[in-house]
Amino acid sequence: MTLTLIHKGFEVVAASTVTEALKLITTASFDVLITDLHMPNPSDGFTVVSAMRHSQPDALTLLVSGYPDVQSAMSAILLEADEIIVKPFETGKLADLLRNKMLARKPAAARTQKERVAAILQRCTGEIVEGWLAKVKKSKELSHVALSDQERTGYLPKLIEDLIVRLRAPNVPGEESDSIRSAAAVAHGKMRKAQGYTPAMLVHDSRILQVTLFGTLQRNLSALDFSLLLPDVMTIADEVDSQLTQAMAGYADVAGTAAAA
Repeated sequence: MTLTLIHKGFEVVAASTVTEALKLITTASFDVLITDLHMPNPSDGFTVVSAMRHSQPDALTLLVSGYPDVQSAMSAILLEADEIIVKPFETGKLADLLRNKMLARKPAAARTQKERVAAILQRCTGEIVEGWLAKVKKSKELSHVALSDQERTGYLPKLIEDLIVRLRAPNVPGEESDSIRSAAAVAHGKMRKAQGYTPAMLVHDSRILQVTLFGTLQRNLSALDFSLLLPDVMTIADEVDSQLTQAMAGYADVAGTAAAA
């Protein structure tokens, strides 16, 4: 492939490892990136494509894969790569594909602006609350407690706000950030106790929130900044779990007060 592209007039720099490719991306400028998907580890190519996209956003990125169903199975990668080439392919036609793609490509500024998870959740807070409420109303376990929509949503907007605050907090790569001490979560637990919820219902309530949050991200895949998606998703899971723990503490505090009385 390298020899074919050189013969067709391209200047080619080959990298034999992912580490070498990442070093080149940070030290030299390129118009095009061509990378395999697995080399040798699964999705290594995604790492290289993401690095190029964020370091040199105007570069054309092409991902090569030997899997026929890659167009559907790797739809998330399509959001970062400009093109997926399924092997086997004719190397002689690669130069023509590159030239056509380079003529048709848009500058980075014209592409969809990528957003962090926190920004998407902030923008979609109202949608999250509505989606959560719709799911709760469909739950036989939760809907049998007669509450108005306002009573049912209660502290939910504040819980989402606390989650966004944690997602935006600076953290050291490779180190976990601390969960937030949430007065809203404690108050949420006390309110649910007063409304007649059981601990199991409180857990179900929290699980629906997590499902709704991830569903919101799924619907906004085209806008997602994939470079920090995994740690942000882990933070969501940890923070929702922390909020549930604090809500349980508030719930138990009400029960303890009642028993003492």
